[in-house]
Amino acid sequence: MSSSSQPWTPTSWRARPLAQSPTWPDPHHLERVERELATKPPLVFAGEARRLQEHLGQVARGEAFLLQAGDCAESFHDASADAIRDKLKVILQMAVALTYASGVPVIKIGRIAGQFAKPRTDAFEERDGVRLEAFRGHIVNDDAFDEAARRPNPDRLLAAYHQSVATLNLLRAFTTGGFAALSRVHAWNQEFVATSLEGKRYEVIADEIERALRFMRACGIDLHDDSALQGVDFYTSHEALILPYEQALTRRDSLTGDWYDCSAHFLWVGDRTRQIDGAHVTFLSGVSNPLGLKVGPSTTVDELRRLVETLNPANTPGRLTLITRMGHERATDLLTPLVSALNSEGRLEVWACDPMHGNTFVTQKGHKTRRFDDVLSETAQFFRVHQEIGTWPGGLHVELTGDDVTECLGGGSRLDESDLEQNYTTICDPRLNATQSLDMAFHVAEYLQRLSRSSRLAHD
Repeated sequence: MSSSSQPWTPTSWRARPLAQSPTWPDPHHLERVERELATKPPLVFAGEARRLQEHLGQVARGEAFLLQAGDCAESFHDASADAIRDKLKVILQMAVALTYASGVPVIKIGRIAGQFAKPRTDAFEERDGVRLEAFRGHIVNDDAFDEAARRPNPDRLLAAYHQSVATLNLLRAFTTGGFAALSRVHAWNQEFVATSLEGKRYEVIADEIERALRFMRACGIDLHDDSALQGVDFYTSHEALILPYEQALTRRDSLTGDWYDCSAHFLWVGDRTRQIDGAHVTFLSGVSNPLGLKVGPSTTVDELRRLVETLNPANTPGRLTLITRMGHERATDLLTPLVSALNSEGRLEVWACDPMHGNTFVTQKGHKTRRFDDVLSETAQFFRVHQEIGTWPGGLHVELTGDDVTECLGGGSRLDESDLEQNYTTICDPRLNATQSLDMAFHVAEYLQRLSRSSRLAHD
């Protein structure tokens, strides 16, 4: 619930300071769009969000692992079935590698069907002496650098809703209609990935899974009767940044009477909007969805304590996921006191590592990029800190695409700065391509295996 003494309502946030908000040129236009959105069907259902919280409760208890992945910012220009399918393929491949190595279920959440908004360090962008409003994601304005394109337009909230509907329809068809069946594990290996070292390594796992399935059939087990082998639970998430959109899609659940933000199963507060008395924390404190909180390098122990108490006052397992994004140079020093403090107080939040956002830099030619080795270094430190403290490193949060892009350096693709111009297509931050994503999954799988071995030795 809200930290205020007043009962929480979906409009409570409007009385609080609102960070990272675009300046809408016509407030009446925005109000009309909000009213229209409020009449639309929910994108997701309260029961699905409750099921995800149960799964995340398993993660909080060290019984499962979270994989949250997808685009930095979804684009209105790239919503084809092929793009959605290929992104899902990569996430399924990563999940298979992680499950096979760790022996625990992998909870799959996409940054998809709503991840259209982006916070900005600067409210304006200047090129060649021309100063325009910053691009805030396609739900607000367009990435083209001209005055009309950069003007915030409330109609884009409706466009984001309709694209999310179409994306969810495809995701549900793919994840329940046979595409995600474990018997298709080989089919998820895309052509340009299959020829890589990582793709070949994945094929070894796929072969072993296929042999196991043949053995089960030979034993008379009807694999078609097992829903866990025929499909997957796949959930959606985005940063709850544009609060008029989030409020308009908030509904009271008829079964429980609780409020749910039905724009996604899982919403998170960003590192730039986690002010304890701010609008974003106030809004999310009152919805019953499982939540995420980005924890950046400026987060203090006291601030984190207050935030987890506000967002998860009952200390419910699975209610709150702490997504750390520290940067590889200081990850251990910054993370250790935070994890230690909450662990000593018996907190039950999920800890997940976002190794992407703290490791971004700009090349001399102006390309925003990330080094795979830096991403991997922060991830390794995350696992090491949790192992030393005795807590569960519960998840990985990465930006990726199913396309063969050239946006991040190194990794399985062996990209250097001269390669960035070949296929740099992101509208915001650089993403791992499919090969790099699979490379990342294998490294994390090794960390999980080591953790499992050390745990068994400790109990022997």
